Amino acid sequence: MSKEYLIERVEMDCPICDRIHSLEKRKRDTQGIVKGDLVDYMEIFYLCPVTHEEENEFVPASLMDENLLRARDAYRKSKGLLTSYEISEIRKFYEVTQSEFSNLLGWGDVTVTRYESKTIQDETYDNLMRMVRENPLFALQSLEKHKAKFSEKKFQKIRSKLAEVVAETGVQYLKIQEIYCVYLNYNHESDLNGYKVLDLDKLASVLGYFAHFVNNLYKVKLMKLLWYADVLHYKRHGKSITGLVYKHMTYGALPLGYDEIIHLPTVNVKEEILYDDISYRIVPNIDVNFSKFTLEELSTLELISSKFKDYSSRKIVEYMHQEKAYKETEPFHIISYTLAKELNDLH
Repeated sequence: MSKEYLIERVEMDCPICDRIHSLEKRKRDTQGIVKGDLVDYMEIFYLCPVTHEEENEFVPASLMDENLLRARDAYRKSKGLLTSYEISEIRKFYEVTQSEFSNLLGWGDVTVTRYESKTIQDETYDNLMRMVRENPLFALQSLEKHKAKFSEKKFQKIRSKLAEVVAETGVQYLKIQEIYCVYLNYNHESDLNGYKVLDLDKLASVLGYFAHFVNNLYKVKLMKLLWYADVLHYKRHGKSITGLVYKHMTYGALPLGYDEIIHLPTVNVKEEILYDDISYRIVPNIDVNFSKFTLEELSTLELISSKFKDYSSRKIVEYMHQEKAYKETEPFHIISYTLAKELNDLH
C-alpha cells in the first residue's frame, strides 16, 4: 500500500458525513491506465477523519480533473512528450495566450488549451512545440507564416516579443546546436560518457548549482568541478550526472564542447583581467531548481562543491594531475570513466 501524506486540513462540507467539519487533504502515489499503459502518478484526495464508514475518502470533480491530468502527464513523460506544464511554460515564456500559441503554429484556436488541460498531443505536434521552445527564430518564422490569423496590432505585439527573444538567445541556441554536433558520436551509453547520453537540461542545472555554491568560480575550475562530479557519481552509482565526455588536456580533464556549454542559460560569463590576462568568471543567471536533481545527485554535488569551493584554479588543476585516470590517459585522448573509479580522497 502506498504511503499517504497530509497536505493541509480544510473546513468544508463533507459529502460522507453530510455536515461541515475539518477534512484532511492528502496525497499519495498511485497507478492508473492511460492509453492502455500503466502509469505511476500522484493522486490528491480528501479524507474524512471522523466517519466510521469503510469508505472515508472522496475526490471532488475539480481534483479529479487534476488527478487525471497528472496521470496523463506521467504517460507523456514515459513517451518522451512535453507535459501540460511544459507546454504552458513555453507559451508563457513568449507571453502568448493559449489561442495565440495555437494560431502561431497554424493550429485551431483551442488546440493548445486541450493540450494543457486533457488531450495528449501526438509526436508531430510535440516536435513543433519543442522547436518553438528551443529555437526562437523558428517561432518568429512560424508567426510570420501564420500572420493572417492575427490582427495587425496583435501580430506586431507578439512579433516584437519574439524578436526580443531572438536577439537575447539566438547565440545561445546556436551554441546548443554546436554541442549536439560535438556529441553526435556519443549518442549511446558507453564508458566514454559514464553510461549516460548527454543531458543538456541536467548539465545546465549542474552549472547553475556550482555557480551558486562555489565562490570565485572561473572557467578552468568549473570544468574540473564538472569532471569530479561526473566521475564521483559514476563511481557511486554507475552513471555520470551529465553525460559529458572528457579529454586529457594540459590543464586537466576538459569536456568536449567546453567553450559552448558555458552559454547554457543557467550561467553568465564575465570577462575579467587577471594578471594581465583575460579570465572568464562564471556567475549564476537563474535560481537553482533543486527538483531537477535526485537525492543521490545532490549528495554528489554537495561533496564536490564543499571539497573544492576554496581551491584556486591552479590548485584544483594540480590536484587533478595526481588522479590515476588523468595520468594513465594519453594527452588529447578521451578519459575512461572506468579509470576514474580510483579517485583521490574527496573528503
